[in-house]
Amino acid sequence: MIARLSLTDFRSYADALIEPGPGLVILTGENGAGKTNLLEAVSLLAPGRGLRGAALSDMARQGGAGGVTLAARLGDDVEIGTGTLAGAPERRIVRINGAPAAANALAERLSVLWLTPAMDRLFTESAGGRRRFLDRLVLALEPAHAHHAARYEAAMRARTRLLTGDEVPDPAWLSALEAQMHEHGSAVAGARSRTVAALGARIGDAPETIFARAGLALEGWDAEHPWPLAANRNRDAAAGRATEGPHRQDLRVTHLGKGQAAALCSTGEQKALLIGLILAHAALVAERTGGPPVLLLDEVAAHLDPRRRAALLDRLSASGGQVWMTGTEPALFADAPAQATRFVVDNSTIRRA
Repeated sequence: MIARLSLTDFRSYADALIEPGPGLVILTGENGAGKTNLLEAVSLLAPGRGLRGAALSDMARQGGAGGVTLAARLGDDVEIGTGTLAGAPERRIVRINGAPAAANALAERLSVLWLTPAMDRLFTESAGGRRRFLDRLVLALEPAHAHHAARYEAAMRARTRLLTGDEVPDPAWLSALEAQMHEHGSAVAGARSRTVAALGARIGDAPETIFARAGLALEGWDAEHPWPLAANRNRDAAAGRATEGPHRQDLRVTHLGKGQAAALCSTGEQKALLIGLILAHAALVAERTGGPPVLLLDEVAAHLDPRRRAALLDRLSASGGQVWMTGTEPALFADAPAQATRFVVDNSTIRRA
């Protein structure tokens, strides 16, 4: 769990310190008070661009020194930090126990998953959004996934630049890049397939609850079929992109109880599917790694009826993991256990409730 989190010149915060307890961490306050900014800070303690997917330079506080510092203590013995310097706003710095580290190394220390209001459109938006969602699930189970995904993307971009450039590309260099795409792309696709299979099996074996069960499948590109990158060079050059590969995969989700695609379900059903999926995955991570991920649930209670809200709080309390939740009204969390840590956020200041 996160035992302490400090922010300096991050978003609306000049500086802040919060010391949450285990279990539920409840943040209440008016819209625009700074609650989601706190969740975003926690999400940046894992690889990637966090729950907003924003550029690092956009996270620096207006009127601040230009850099950003986020630091956290995990349990009793691990200190992690990340941020930027004023002169290099897009260069991310990571430290673990004071030593420089790669951003991908954060995945070995902390698993973070989140639900935000923007994700309510997950099943109806582009395939890219679902891939990013799936990759976050994979990362919690296989930390090396971040390395393979980054290396695959880098090789793919370099190959596209060669194919679409003004000069005739060097065949040997193209072959080397394609070998990297094969190596790392196969690892990416394999990790996704394992996660979908494991999560699907866990959900399929679970009894029906108030949160709908989701059926999962990968589509859009089959890693088992031949991947003729060299033969596709002319087609990819004309298209200006690689036309085959794991970057073309999509996560198909169905409502098992209704036998219906999630995209065709009602808004409430889609929300219940998404929550059920996150809860099942958190349980799978706890089973595989010995500890549940940190969950960030932004305004999730406001979109549930009282029955589902009470059921969600019960499930989260029983999970044994740390769960950060935001809401505008304390009444939304009336059914939360007494040991939950409660804070009020007001104009980017934090106090215990």
